[in-house]
Amino acid sequence: MFQAFNLIPTLTARENILLPVLIAGDDHDTAWFDQVVGILGLADRLTHRPSELSGGQQQRVAAARALVARPEIIFADEPSGNLDSKSSAELLAFLARAVKEFGQTIVMVTHDPGAASYSDHVVFLEDGRIAGELNAPTAESVIDRMKRFGG
Repeated sequence: MFQAFNLIPTLTARENILLPVLIAGDDHDTAWFDQVVGILGLADRLTHRPSELSGGQQQRVAAARALVARPEIIFADEPSGNLDSKSSAELLAFLARAVKEFGQTIVMVTHDPGAASYSDHVVFLEDGRIAGELNAPTAESVIDRMKRFGG
């Protein structure tokens, strides 16, 4: 999942979501597709092209595309960066659920302490080096650790 959504402008949201599955020649799990689309609030936008979607909707399409094939590992770069607070919380909760219930691994890069708090483990980087770690982080513990950097 990238900050730049990398959606294909000529495809609908549904087609963009299913593209990796179709390229791989796999069938998609319709129930899982419906669940992902429902949680991300995209059910009524599936026939729209990216130019007809808001930035947040485009980000949710990109997130759905990453999740629909149920990969073992998902790399996410600021996955909730362009979303409103409600959509952001829903997406991050769904990613946490994918880890706990479906055994997926999510590696997320974020500057947002709230987003980091959804993870099981946080690794802090400073100048390209590991500068600290937290298990079971809260937004407050992430902020407290971040205050120590750059000074």
